[in-house]
Amino acid sequence: RRGGASLTKNQEENMPEQVLAVQMRKDTGKGAARKLRQNKEIPAVFYGPGRDPIMLSVNYSELQRLLKEASGENIILDLEVTSDTGTESMTAMLKEIQMDPVKETFLHADFYEVSMDKKITVDVPIQLVNTPVGVTKGGVLQPIRRELTISCLPGKLMDRLDIDVSGLDIGDSLHVRDIKLPEGIVPVDEGHLTVAIVSAPAVSAEKAEEEEMETGEEGEVTEQGAEES
Repeated sequence: RRGGASLTKNQEENMPEQVLAVQMRKDTGKGAARKLRQNKEIPAVFYGPGRDPIMLSVNYSELQRLLKEASGENIILDLEVTSDTGTESMTAMLKEIQMDPVKETFLHADFYEVSMDKKITVDVPIQLVNTPVGVTKGGVLQPIRRELTISCLPGKLMDRLDIDVSGLDIGDSLHVRDIKLPEGIVPVDEGHLTVAIVSAPAVSAEKAEEEEMETGEEGEVTEQGAEES
C-alpha cells in the first residue's frame, strides 16, 4: 500500500463527545479578566458566522478536564451556556487557548460555532506509519508536511491522520493526491504538494531542502483554525 490513511479516532457522527458548562459574562477588560482568574475562571468568547460574539467565563478546572479527556486538537463540544434567562446548549469547536508563556497557565479560550450538518475546514496532524521499503535498503524517510488541511462534517473529524508509507522506495515521493482518505473527508491542500520522500543517504538533506522550498509559499495554509464552508 502507498499513501493509505487511517484515523486514530472520530467524533461521534451526530453528537459531540464533550460537554462544558460556561457562564455568560457582561464585564470586559483587563480588570474583569484579572478578577475571573482570581476566582479560578478564565475569560472566553463564543462566535461564529452571522452571530454576535458572546462573552463567557469558564471554570479553570473544567477546561483542564476537557483537554485531558479529549484527544487531539480538533475538539467538538456542547457548550452549556448559563445566563440570566436560563441555559442554552451550543455546538462549538475549541479553536484556540491562549497560554501564559511563563506560568504555562490558561489565559483565554476561543469557541467557534459549528453545525453538525455543515462542513468545516481544519488542519489535521500527519503521522507517517510503517517502515518504507526504501528505508530497509538504506534510504532515509524525510517528512515534509506535518499537517493536512481537510474539509468534512464535524462528525467525521479525526485526532490524527495515520498514513502508510511502507510502499515508498528510494527516490519515491508521497504527495497529497496519493493519500486515500476515508469517505466524507476531502483534502483542501493542492494535490501536487509533497508530504514525504525517501532519499538516498548522500542526498537526503539536499532533496528535503528542495521539497521544503517547493511547499513554501505555495503550500502554506493561511486559514487559521476552522471555517464554515
